[in-house]
Amino acid sequence: MIHTRIIATIGPASDSSEKLGQLIDAGVNVFRLNFSHGELAQHAVALERIKAVRAQRGVHVAVMGDLCGPKIRVDTVEGGSFMLMPGDRIEVVREHVAGTRERISTNRPELVGEAKAGHRLLIDDGNVRLRVESTSGKSLQCMCEVGGAVSSRKGVNVPDTDLVMSALTDKDRTDLAWAMENQLDYIAMSFVRTAADLRELRDLMPLSNCESRVVAKIETPQAARHLEEIIESADAVLVARGDMGVEMELAQVPIIQKRITRLCRKAGKPAIIATQMLQSMVSSPTATRAEVSDVANAILDSADAVMLSAETSVGKYPVESVAMMASIAAETESFVDEAGEAGQVDVSASLRPVATAVAHGAALLARELHAKLVAVWTQTGNTARLLSKSRLGVPVVGLSPDEHVCRRMCMYYGVRPFQLARKERITEMLRDVDEALLSHGAAKRGDLIVVVAGTRLKEVGATNALLIHLVGGTADGMPVITG
Repeated sequence: MIHTRIIATIGPASDSSEKLGQLIDAGVNVFRLNFSHGELAQHAVALERIKAVRAQRGVHVAVMGDLCGPKIRVDTVEGGSFMLMPGDRIEVVREHVAGTRERISTNRPELVGEAKAGHRLLIDDGNVRLRVESTSGKSLQCMCEVGGAVSSRKGVNVPDTDLVMSALTDKDRTDLAWAMENQLDYIAMSFVRTAADLRELRDLMPLSNCESRVVAKIETPQAARHLEEIIESADAVLVARGDMGVEMELAQVPIIQKRITRLCRKAGKPAIIATQMLQSMVSSPTATRAEVSDVANAILDSADAVMLSAETSVGKYPVESVAMMASIAAETESFVDEAGEAGQVDVSASLRPVATAVAHGAALLARELHAKLVAVWTQTGNTARLLSKSRLGVPVVGLSPDEHVCRRMCMYYGVRPFQLARKERITEMLRDVDEALLSHGAAKRGDLIVVVAGTRLKEVGATNALLIHLVGGTADGMPVITG
């Protein structure tokens, strides 16, 4: 089993029950529902198919809903598209119009009052570049600097313009309500600028019985300036290199990626790397050497998960893309293990000191004793998350009676979730662990494992004990650390 988690975006190329099953078999741990495309009715069908397929296979696979965010887009264009050439002049008008080579509008009329002379308007990820020459109350007069096709609904980035807007649109609020109703495991928030945006999202989530965790997508210059506070407020962080590469200088993107993964490691939070990781496999059955290196370097940077977008949503080779990702991960992880580059859990003021110390102890024991695996009992998944950041080189089996927690752990590097009820007596608990490991083929009799547990079963955050145990042995367990 590879340790790196693979996220696959669902779309027309992958939303059938047959393809979903093949994707799980190839290595998918998390499915992404992209609310920027399709209707909620379509996502509902896909979600039901995911539930059926994972139940059929008896595996835990998480589902992440990705909110659109306040993305500015070109309104409908006559004929679907038109071409602009360098030097052409075009107006961006406040009123909604059918776009032509002379004028276009966007889904954000307020842009006309916010952009200033000299500001850039980048259409379709910067493939078309306009520069504002002058403004009026009704329009922006622009000159085309880089020509290309302008099509209906293409994205518009305005890196020079400070937009006064909520991080959540009306559509986001509708999509979020649906995601909560359907108990999605993760909610990704687009165009996060500061921790205040995440608080706005959490204020809309129910205070009780909410199993969803929040993923902050980093893709704006404002977010890059507020990384520490965003990571502290989020449950996971996604490096969205698409809009990031348009909003900022391209040369900055790999450095920001490395900075984010380091900060996430220190905070004990999962880091996800996304956008064009295997882009050539949208139309080709194999990846380029540069793409393979990109995925490998993301894993070497300590990314917990890598995400496929167009490759699995609309590409010709969705299953092959996942298989390629898994193959790269296997080779890279083998190198990391052989080189002894696995690290320790970094102590952060935001982490519980006892849980962090137990995670340190489990990592040390696993390495010194060459343990087959580390089994961790967890009420919330937090201890498993901490262990995943230590890069043990052996599997971490996350044990929880809660199905939601098991799916949540699908995002954590190297964690294999098992749903299992916890017995109070240590001997009974260890016998249940043995049975689960043996029945799933995760271990064999005589294997030495490290068990992480809490002595107070019902108390969240009570992880305070380590046990060394031989699978199928006396089930006594040898206590190493208690507190």
